[in-house]
Amino acid sequence: MLIKINEKFEYTTELRKFLVHHPLLVLTIGFRPEWDETQAYGFDIERTVPTARWLREKQRRISNEMLQNLLRGTVKDLQVEIPDMAKTAAIDTKHIYAWVRENNLRDTVSNRYDPEKQLRGDRDCKLGVKRQRNQDEGKEKEEKEYLWGYGTGVMAATDPLYGDVVLAEYTQPFNEADITYYPPLYERMTRNLGFIPDNFTADAAFDAWYVYQPFAEHGGMAAIPLNLRGFPKPKLGPNGHHLCPHGSEMTPSYTYYDRHRRHQVQILRCPLLHPKPTEKSCDHAQFIKGIGCEKRINHELGGRLRVALDRHSDEYKAIYKQRTSTERINSQAKAFGIERPKVRNIDSVRNLNTLIYTVINVHALQRVKELNQRLC
Repeated sequence: MLIKINEKFEYTTELRKFLVHHPLLVLTIGFRPEWDETQAYGFDIERTVPTARWLREKQRRISNEMLQNLLRGTVKDLQVEIPDMAKTAAIDTKHIYAWVRENNLRDTVSNRYDPEKQLRGDRDCKLGVKRQRNQDEGKEKEEKEYLWGYGTGVMAATDPLYGDVVLAEYTQPFNEADITYYPPLYERMTRNLGFIPDNFTADAAFDAWYVYQPFAEHGGMAAIPLNLRGFPKPKLGPNGHHLCPHGSEMTPSYTYYDRHRRHQVQILRCPLLHPKPTEKSCDHAQFIKGIGCEKRINHELGGRLRVALDRHSDEYKAIYKQRTSTERINSQAKAFGIERPKVRNIDSVRNLNTLIYTVINVHALQRVKELNQRLC
C-alpha cells in the first residue's frame, strides 16, 4: 500500500501490474513465491502476486491503528533528526471528494444535494459545504461549494532549515465542523510527540477557549484570529477586565461552573455598585433599576487568553505565519491523490490518508537525513 501511494497509483490494478513487472521487489516485501523453475527468477510471478480484488480488500480491511503506529514511528524518527522539532504546531482541514455520480456536475442526478439521501456509490460519505473566502475590490466574498465526501484534518510543524512534517492526521465524513477535528488531532499529536508544543496556530474556525487552554497552561500562545460570531469585540481595561457599555472597567465577582461543568464562569459587575456602592451615577437602564450591568465571562486560562491576546504583536504574527505549513502539507497530499480517491468507503479513505501522510513524512525524513549528512 505504501508503494501504491509513493508511485501515485489511483487503482489497485495499477499496483498489481507494477508488482508483476518487479519480481524482486515482490520477494523483498515478503510475498511467498510460487516456485516454478521454468519461469524467470524461478517462480511464477502471476501466481505469487495476489489479485487486484484481494489488494483492494486489504486496502479496506487493514487496521488503521496499525497505520497510525507507522505514522507515529516516522514522527519519532524525525524528532531524532530535527532538534527542537514541533515547538509550534498548526492545524488545518481539507475536503475530499467521494467517488460518486453526485459530485459529477455533468451527470444529471435528481436531488443531488439532499443531505438525507443515502448514496449507492458510497454509503459512508456525507454532504458538506466547502467555503472559500476571496478579496474582490476590497470586499471579502464567500464562495460555497456543496459536495459529497470526507474531510481530513492534519497537525503539522515547520522548521526553517528542514521544512514541513506531519504530526497527526484524522479523517471523518464531510458534514462535521472544522472544530470537531481538534480534540482527536490534539490527542494523536501529543501521543506521537510525547509532549505538548509550546505554541499553536490555526485559522478562525478553531477559535474556541479549549483550543487555547493547554498552551495557556504551559505559558505558550495559541495564535488564532478572533471569531466574534456576530458579537461585538470585547474591550478590556488596565486590569484586564471587560469594560461596561459606558467604558468603565467592571469589577470581578464570584465564579461558578457552567451547567455542563466544562469551564468556570466569572461574574463581572458594575464598578459603581460593586463591591460597594459609590456616589457616582450612570444613565444606563440597569443602573437605574439598582442592579447595574452584569457580564458573564469564561474564567479558564484559555478563555482569558482568547480575549486578552495581542493579535498585532510581532510574536503573534511570527507564530501565525507558521500556519502555512499545513497548506504545504495539504499541497503534497493533493499530489499523492488525497482529494479524489478511487475508493467507495470510509475505511479505505482513512487508510489511504494515513498512508499518504506517512509517505510525506518518509520523504521528509529522507530529506532531513541527507541534509544532516551534508552539514556534518
